[in-house]
Amino acid sequence: MLSNAPNGRNDVLRNWLVLGRVSNLPTVWSNCLAGCVLGGGAPFERLLWFSIAATLLYVGGMFLNDAFDIEFDRQHRKERPIPAGKIGLHTVWTAGIAALAVGFVMAAALGRSTAVLSLLLIISILVYDAVHKVVLFSPVLMALCRFFLFLGAASIGMEGVTGESVWAALVLATYVVGLSYVARSESTRGALKYWPCYLMAGPLVLAWLMNKGSYKSTSLALSLVLVVWVIRCLRTTFWSSEKNIGRTVSGLLAGIVLVDLLATLGGNSLGIAFLALFLLSLFFQRSIPAT
Repeated sequence: MLSNAPNGRNDVLRNWLVLGRVSNLPTVWSNCLAGCVLGGGAPFERLLWFSIAATLLYVGGMFLNDAFDIEFDRQHRKERPIPAGKIGLHTVWTAGIAALAVGFVMAAALGRSTAVLSLLLIISILVYDAVHKVVLFSPVLMALCRFFLFLGAASIGMEGVTGESVWAALVLATYVVGLSYVARSESTRGALKYWPCYLMAGPLVLAWLMNKGSYKSTSLALSLVLVVWVIRCLRTTFWSSEKNIGRTVSGLLAGIVLVDLLATLGGNSLGIAFLALFLLSLFFQRSIPAT
């Protein structure tokens, strides 16, 4: 019996990791890094503290997402931890609320503006979790979550929420709206619509308009990287004999890191950090589903 204990603990841990969709956490940390940079930068300890708070808010939101979706999952996604009987529903509610509460307290400790933006983030998370299965504009609610997360990260910087950080948060939101609409079609039949894909061009448009002079070449190079990655991801849905929307969405989620990289034009150590987060997201997705 003792020899089976480690495997049992590993199964329990994996169930929680799947429930929290932790393979997407590198994109959360990327949002924190990019927002902080565009907010004028901050000491590493301050960024780390906010990133931990953001991690708790994200994971708590994912826990509650499954708690709200229990009836849907019992019919359509029986492999999820709650309907599969691997984690109790009451336990998930408790863990989700606790994670949101602790995450908010940690974020609020960084200042009033961070507290307000974190509260708006939590409201967006709860509204999304509660209604995303029944309203057509749920991708916009999902985008709001990333929007307020990005601005919350900017608020911890020395300059706070700048105009540049607001624009970057907006185009990040358009990218998320696009990929979320693609994700919604995962269970639909027939031809998929192309129009959500155009929304993912928002970061490219902003980069073209804002970057001048010596920044233009770097902007164009990073824009090309993002374009190639998005097309690669969409290929398995729109230009393949066998549609694999799940793979497309997972790749587009990892692409959030590339959006952040383009927003900051990260160079040297900053660029290496974004590259590491991008690769980490892909690595996590190999064992933990992103959706």
